Amino acid sequence: MPKKQWKPGAMLSPVPPVLVSCGTMEKHNVLTVAWTGILCTHPPMTYISLRPERYSYDIIKNTGEFVMNLATEKLVFATDYCGVRSGRDIDKFEKMNLTPEYASKVSAPMILESPLNIECEVREIVKLGSHDMFISEIVAVNVDDSAFNSDGKIDFIKCGLLAYAHGEYFTLGKTLGTFGFSVRKIRKPRKPQKKKNLPR
Repeated sequence: MPKKQWKPGAMLSPVPPVLVSCGTMEKHNVLTVAWTGILCTHPPMTYISLRPERYSYDIIKNTGEFVMNLATEKLVFATDYCGVRSGRDIDKFEKMNLTPEYASKVSAPMILESPLNIECEVREIVKLGSHDMFISEIVAVNVDDSAFNSDGKIDFIKCGLLAYAHGEYFTLGKTLGTFGFSVRKIRKPRKPQKKKNLPR
């Protein structure tokens, strides 16, 4: 089937919408960012891309710190709201009933209602055009007890994380496989061994 050629654009989907908190416990802000991802494993590096006109841009540029709070199904209204309203005009923490809590490594507050908070320190700002990329090191990760399963692993389906694709929010679907399942050898069940008749 022939494909239609589309103009170059931000077509990568889905992406993770995150609530980015910045500032301090006393004077804080939160905005929604969908242009984010992982850059490196060692050291753990991530990024957020922001328009320079955003209220949080100068806060993060001046402090060099922020927290990415993973968005969930329960936080979908706040996630949308914090992406379309400016902290210049309103306290979005208060308006959305979000609870700031102390982070372990950075001055920016975490959001209590998010099950997973990623503390970040900015290492470099790259000017790209409409957005600037804040390349940052992950200096701490905080996970709520409710996010773990009985095996002690983080259950991302249980967390109810959100995905974002061109103006629409989605929840994660069913698990289709695990990393490496395509090459994993299937173990054949062992045949029952015949009992040997021992001399009496």
